[in-house]
Amino acid sequence: MKHTLTALLQDRPGALNRTVSLFRRRGFNIESLSVAPSETPGLSRVTIVVDEPNIDRVVKQFTRLIEVVDVSETASHHAVERETALVKVQPRGVTTAELAALSAAAGARVVDTNEAAMIFEITDTPDTVATFVNGMRELGLVAVTRTGRVVMPRGAVPLTIPTTTVPFTSQADGASDDVAA
Repeated sequence: MKHTLTALLQDRPGALNRTVSLFRRRGFNIESLSVAPSETPGLSRVTIVVDEPNIDRVVKQFTRLIEVVDVSETASHHAVERETALVKVQPRGVTTAELAALSAAAGARVVDTNEAAMIFEITDTPDTVATFVNGMRELGLVAVTRTGRVVMPRGAVPLTIPTTTVPFTSQADGASDDVAA
């Protein structure tokens, strides 16, 4: 079963590598990974979609990483989920005008066009993006770039954000702030 985890992670060298390594070592399959600075300086928001039936085990292990400030699972019915895709198509069997009209009806917009190909941008739910991409396959799909899922809990859900970040000194894998003289 797929679960969406959102974490606040300290911006430290190697923090993302240790996060991904934890998932790799435990054999958890990461379907999607999105990372960007959060609203708090020094912290990044990491959104991970993982296919694992025992999500409590994943959260417990993820929380143990020293750079992780907060981890929560976000149920799709309690959050706004979005994904963006850039889709390049070389039209087959349709004119560029027809392709543009079809994509507009699906909620995509043309961001680049020339005599050889068209590039569309679509931002919507992950299922809608997947449906659009699959529909473009038979019309001349050439390439797809997807951002991965991002989520935001609905309502006034408080975020657990410390007033100061925890100093990074050492990690179980031997990483540390210490600089050899």
